[in-house]
Amino acid sequence: MTKFEALGLKQSLLNAISDLGFESPSEVQEKAIPILLESETDLVALAQTGTGKTAAFGFPLIQKIDGNSRTTQGLILSPTRELCLQITNELNLYSKYDKGVNVVAIYGGASITDQARQVKRGAQIVVATPGRMKDMIGRGLVDISKIDYCVLDEADEMLNMGFFEDIKDILSNTPQDKSTWLFSATMPREVSVIAKKFMHSPQEITVGSKNSGASTVQHEYYVVGGRDRYPALKRLADTNPDIFSVIFCRTKRDTQKVAEKLIEDGYNAGALHGDLSQNQRDLVMNSFRKKQIQMLVATDVAARGIDVDDITHVINYQLPDEIETYTHRSGRTGRAGKSGISMVIVTRSELRKIKAIENKIQQDFISKKIPTGMEICEIQLYHLANKIKNTEINKEVDNYLPAINDVLQGIDRDELIKKIVSVEFTRFYNYYNKTKDLNTVDSSDRGKRGDGNGSFGNDGNVRYFINVGEKDGYDWMSLKDFLRDTVNLGKDDIFKVDVKDSFSFFNTDASATEAILSTFTEFKVDGRFVNVEVSKNPGGGGGRGRRDRSRSGGGRDRDRDRGRGKRRERSASKGGSSSYSGKRRSKRKSDSF
Repeated sequence: MTKFEALGLKQSLLNAISDLGFESPSEVQEKAIPILLESETDLVALAQTGTGKTAAFGFPLIQKIDGNSRTTQGLILSPTRELCLQITNELNLYSKYDKGVNVVAIYGGASITDQARQVKRGAQIVVATPGRMKDMIGRGLVDISKIDYCVLDEADEMLNMGFFEDIKDILSNTPQDKSTWLFSATMPREVSVIAKKFMHSPQEITVGSKNSGASTVQHEYYVVGGRDRYPALKRLADTNPDIFSVIFCRTKRDTQKVAEKLIEDGYNAGALHGDLSQNQRDLVMNSFRKKQIQMLVATDVAARGIDVDDITHVINYQLPDEIETYTHRSGRTGRAGKSGISMVIVTRSELRKIKAIENKIQQDFISKKIPTGMEICEIQLYHLANKIKNTEINKEVDNYLPAINDVLQGIDRDELIKKIVSVEFTRFYNYYNKTKDLNTVDSSDRGKRGDGNGSFGNDGNVRYFINVGEKDGYDWMSLKDFLRDTVNLGKDDIFKVDVKDSFSFFNTDASATEAILSTFTEFKVDGRFVNVEVSKNPGGGGGRGRRDRSRSGGGRDRDRDRGRGKRRERSASKGGSSSYSGKRRSKRKSDSF
């Protein structure tokens, strides 16, 4: 693989790259950096978020500017305050060995006079949000008439947020002979207009297919009744005990309402929407980055610029109106080479939208079932057992052991284990034991694999438990490959791979059961036994299945009338408000959000 040294970067940048621990360039970096270094050219780069675009334009920009001149030579426009600050921080890290290079962030919500003062002291690179930059130009506080380079980062997001006119006004204040570098995840019409109007014969690079989704993201959809969206959301969360997710709603009202319900039900949740003050927004985002918040409920506009690499799931509580918006939502997970899952909760009338998104992002969705209560109980039981096993012993407990032994006297080992796990398990069991099936009857489910209720599904497939998970370095992609190669099965013979923290589930046809169980008898990986057992709840609603290609479009789209659609969402948000004591305890820091 090509190393950074081969891309033509100067030694000071290579030293900074070494300090950051980067070893090999990403695809967009490998394609963009040589082009930008070798010539003065305009460039359109299409690549998903999380693919290393900041370094793709940051390294060449730092190499090309003159650190001895105080003139502003580079302008980077980004959609949000968070992304603006993130780019500024990264450029400062890249330029740590380039003395004299000064990068200044310009964004709303902070003192405009302080920012103007920083620019006046000498800023070779200005990173700005469009609104604040236009304001400063209008007041004569910044001069971009002599810049050599202009970068439009996340161009489609900026235009989706309504910055089309602002960007045109800003670019009209820049020289005609500058180089313009446009980076975008998708190429909607408005981005094409900007490219044609302000760029001269730009070179174009594409990572993946144009407007496609990231290959590291698996797309799933769950069909429920309109009133069951929130109960379905809770079940998806309970099926993934270590979830670290962004949940997208269409309106600020729904965002706040869903977050409040999650907090009431004991989840570490927070809301992010336009009605929050900048200070409240910063508190929520800081808590999310520290993982004090596991489930961040956000509107699309408020979530622009969120850049957290470890997000495991994106949950679409409601589908967006624009397909490009879905691409940006799903791009919040599966970043930096890691795998991720994008879940969509839909009603039957919305199934046509799933097909439209598939065609746009050029990836298949997997039709999934909302897990049953007993499936959730099984997952939570295994999760609790592994949590107990991996808990570090506090030595202070030794002081209390004599008294504790007196209390537990007469209880044998097996009974004690049952009592310990029952403390939490019983709470989940009592809540889910008599809850209804949330799945609606959908023509796409006829003949679908893995919907049985016994040890074998009604079409003869088997669900297994395996004692390895994320802590062992597996995700749903790598575990599937490991199982397939170990047992010597075909590409599609392993399905519904569902990886948890320290254990996982997967399905095969019943014909492969003997080979699976015999292979994993006394089987070791790096000296550790890897055990596989047939699961007690083989329905596997929470697992990752193969897509049912016989899916129909779902009939007429009954959400054409926007007013009726809003009424449906209002009724949906009323369902499932009952809480139960077995949910994860919310950290008190979340209560203030």
